[in-house]
Formats: sequence, C-alpha cells, structure tokens
Amino acid sequence: MQTDFDYPKTELIGPVVFRPDFNANSQSINSNQAWSLFFTGGNDENALGFNTELGSFFTNLLIAIAVAGGLWATLFYNVF
Repeated sequence: MQTDFDYPKTELIGPVVFRPDFNANSQSINSNQAWSLFFTGGNDENALGFNTELGSFFTNLLIAIAVAGGLWATLFYNVF
C-alpha cells in the first residue's frame, strides 16, 4: 500500500502506518510490531519492545480464546 500523505513536520505525532517511511520499504512486520500497532492505535510499532516473545504470547492467547469459544459452543449448544 502506497500512501502519498506527507507530514509537514517530522515531530508531528500521528499514526505510524500513514508515514511514508513506514510504507516505503514494503517490509513485513513481526507479530510483536503488529500487536504494538493494535494496542497503540497505530501510533507506535515498538511499544512492546523488540523481543518477539510477547507478540507470540498474544497471538497464541487469541488462538486459545477462539478454540475455547468454539469448543464451548460445540459442547454446550443444546444445554441452554
């Protein structure tokens, strides 16, 4: 995705995903950066640090919640 929106000042605080230097390289981001962007509303891609273990934890937690919800719906569908 290419954005042509350019900030007039470099110190202007705004979403990271709309800055030209973030989109220019078209590089992939890791799970930790993705969760950092999610929790900060797109304002900081390194809010959780540079260690990818926390991003993997949140990803696995989301998967576990989805599986548990699916199992609960399957097992207790006719109970209530």
